[in-house]
Amino acid sequence: MTDNEAPRVFVTYAHDSPEHKERVRLFADFLHSGIGLEVHLDQWDDDERRDWSLWALNHLDTADFVVVIASPEYKRRAEGSAAFDEGRGSQFEAARIRDRLTRDLGGEIKRVLPVVFPQQSVEDIPNFLNPYSTTRYPVEAFTEEGVEDLLVAITGRARHQRPERAQWRGGKVSTAAPRRTALATGLEWRAGGRNIRVEGARINDVHYADSIVLRAAEQLAFVEVDLGMAYRRLTAVAGVLDGATEPFQVGHFRVLLDGRPSPEVKVALGKPAAIDVDVTGVLTLRLEFHRPGTTEAKWLPELAWGDPVLE
Repeated sequence: MTDNEAPRVFVTYAHDSPEHKERVRLFADFLHSGIGLEVHLDQWDDDERRDWSLWALNHLDTADFVVVIASPEYKRRAEGSAAFDEGRGSQFEAARIRDRLTRDLGGEIKRVLPVVFPQQSVEDIPNFLNPYSTTRYPVEAFTEEGVEDLLVAITGRARHQRPERAQWRGGKVSTAAPRRTALATGLEWRAGGRNIRVEGARINDVHYADSIVLRAAEQLAFVEVDLGMAYRRLTAVAGVLDGATEPFQVGHFRVLLDGRPSPEVKVALGKPAAIDVDVTGVLTLRLEFHRPGTTEAKWLPELAWGDPVLE
């Protein structure tokens, strides 16, 4: 299989009920026509008389991945608890999966992927697939987000890539001063208000070259930044811009660390506030600021976070 070829996926399941059979078909439809996988399902190949055992063997042996749909009947038949003439297809397919697992356990664990619909549970996965000690794939909805974990296993591309390893210094920790990084230029924002600008700002007769500025109507302006527990301290100046059209406005500023809000700070023209916050161990930083009563027509804010710096 090359990067340009769609992975071949075979879906094996039991006909527990008409509803379960329909649910499996809709799932396969989505993977094939929505995601672009090369999916094979018995319900699509019943257009002629065929040897179903040969059909199943071909797909079980040539598919890049075998998706096992967990259900009570599949587990019962796969584990030999059902009568020999009950659900022959799922019994035959499960037997082939067991045989391949015995021959190449390491390879087949990666190739055979148990899927659990909301109507089922981990208890419905056959025991020979080691449901508790190996990964299973709950599918809550037939959407890209709903099958994200399954696609990670099929594509082999983790959601979070392992970073490159730094040069090992024999256990010695660098004592160099930490690099100072302005939020406005050094870090990528994960979210932000639509009217926020990054530009220079003059607050109380001091110019801050790297500021987060609000000069337009916005009920609650904000910036969110991923810190990844890499910083210890945030410093900034919160204030009303010098030369504000409306000199009597009051700005409201607040810092949130992983969703936990600090006390709100109020500033006025010529009366800025120095912000100094411990961000040790914080994953997400959110900076909020607004002017109460703002509308599109009046009371526009003229506020800024002056040079917010992380250390």
